[in-house]
Amino acid sequence: MKTFLLLASLTATILIGAANVEAPSADPGTGVNETNIAPRQTFARQIHYRSTTIDDVEIFYREAGSRENPTVLLLHGFPTSSHMFRNLIPALAGDYHLIAPDYPGFGNSSMPAVDEFDYTFDRLAEIIESLVDQLELDSYSIYVMDYGAPVGYRLAAKYPERVESLIVQNGNAYDEGLREFWDPIKAYWADKSPENAKPLRGLFTIDATKWQYLTGVRDPATISPDTWGHVQPLLDRAGNDEIQLALFYSYGSNPPLYPEWQEYFRRHQPPMLIVWGQNDPIFPAEGAHPYKRDLNDLEFHLLDTGHFALEEDGPVIAQLMKSFLDRKVKRTSLLGS
Repeated sequence: MKTFLLLASLTATILIGAANVEAPSADPGTGVNETNIAPRQTFARQIHYRSTTIDDVEIFYREAGSRENPTVLLLHGFPTSSHMFRNLIPALAGDYHLIAPDYPGFGNSSMPAVDEFDYTFDRLAEIIESLVDQLELDSYSIYVMDYGAPVGYRLAAKYPERVESLIVQNGNAYDEGLREFWDPIKAYWADKSPENAKPLRGLFTIDATKWQYLTGVRDPATISPDTWGHVQPLLDRAGNDEIQLALFYSYGSNPPLYPEWQEYFRRHQPPMLIVWGQNDPIFPAEGAHPYKRDLNDLEFHLLDTGHFALEEDGPVIAQLMKSFLDRKVKRTSLLGS
C-alpha cells in the first residue's frame, strides 16, 4: 500500500509539472507550433551550483528552493559529497530551501593539502558555521549522515536556538553505534602509526567504495554505478588519502563529545526524524535506538537498506521528511504541497 501511495504521489508530481508547460500553439500563417515555457512551479525546483570562499578555501554548495521557505541544511558523509543529495533536493525544493555543501577535500570544494588546512571535525564545523553565517541562515533544520553528524551536532550544540529540527540518517551520537567496523580505526586513534594506518588505506579503494554502497541493500541492481563513479576519482586524487587519514584520526575527537550532544538533545528537545538504513555495517541500527532515551519528539524508522539509504530508499525518505517537516516546521510554500 505504501509503495502504491508513493507511486501515486510521484505520478501526481510529474503531471503537475507537465501542467505548468503551455501546450504548443500553431501559427495559422506558417503551420509552425510554438511552445511558451514560463518559469512556473516546476522550475522553482531547479538546483543551483554555487561556490564561495571561506578562509581562503573554495566551498561548493548546492542550493534550491525559495529562501522564503524554511531551510534544510544537508550534511554529507564519507566518502561522498553533496552529490548524495542530488535526488532528494528537487523532491523537497517546492516547499523548502535546501543547502548542501561539500567539505574541504570532498566533492567540488577545494582540496588544500594536509599541511595547509587542519582536517579535523572542529575545523569542518567551523567552515560550515561560516557558510551558514555568510548565507545569513538564522534558522534551519539539519540532515546529518555519517560525517555530517559530528559536524552538524557541533553546530546544533553551539547554536540550539537556530535548529528547528534534525533528520538523522545513519549518523552516530552514542557509543553503542561504534561496533566491529571501528576497531582498526580505534587502534589508529590510540597509536597514529604507519602500521595502524595501513589497513585504513584499504577503505580508499574502489572495492571498498562499492562495498559501502552495496552492502545491506535489498537489490544491488537499483544502485547506480554513477555513485562510485563520482566518488572514486575524488578519493584517488594525489594527497587525498592523507586528508582522509587525518579525518579518520580526528573522528576520535567525537566520542568524547557524545555526552555533550546527548545533553543538548535532552535539554533542547529538537524534533527529530530518524530514517536509518538498518543493514549498515558502519553505523548499525544499535546506534539508532539510543536516541529514544533522550528525545521526546522522535519519529523512528529503520529502513531495510544499507549505509547510503538515499540510494535505494530516496523516495521513501523524501516522503517521510516532507510529512515530518510539514508538521514540525512552519512554512510558507510558494508551490503548495
